[in-house]
Amino acid sequence: MHVGWQEVVLIVAIIMLLFGAKRLPELARSLGRSMREFRKGREESETADEKKPPNAPAG
Repeated sequence: MHVGWQEVVLIVAIIMLLFGAKRLPELARSLGRSMREFRKGREESETADEKKPPNAPAG
């Protein structure tokens, strides 16, 4: 499914109507913080997985 520029403009307009222009920067900041925390957690998980010794073969 392809989203064109008209759909993006419509979505942004609806968001502005729902939340108001004053709250948009606050929402963007909190979204950025959430994404940063998610990436940090994912990277920590990946490094923890790399530090684990490989499983010994059964047999």
